[in-house]
Amino acid sequence: MAALAGSLASCSGDVVRSLASDAGYGPRVVAAPDFVTESRGKGKPDFMPVGVDAPKRPDRAKSVTGQKALEADLESARGRNEARGRAAASAGQGAASTIKPAPVPPQ
Repeated sequence: MAALAGSLASCSGDVVRSLASDAGYGPRVVAAPDFVTESRGKGKPDFMPVGVDAPKRPDRAKSVTGQKALEADLESARGRNEARGRAAASAGQGAASTIKPAPVPPQ
């Protein structure tokens, strides 16, 4: 018994798992129901399976000059958006000054 346990301990987990499942101690393999197998596409799934690395990106990272140019573009876009926001706020304040508040309802 000790020799068997020693030899099983040195084996990989897959061998031990398959021996245990063949002996009836492992998890039962249950076939998927028909509606599941019919609803699954025959092609490649849209998701990345667990344990699979993502493919390498074809594009390289931006250079320092490219990063600086992108940063400048984003800063200018932020400036434009802030100016538009200030213009809209001032237009809203001007329009709000012409509106009279609602009358207080009688008690």
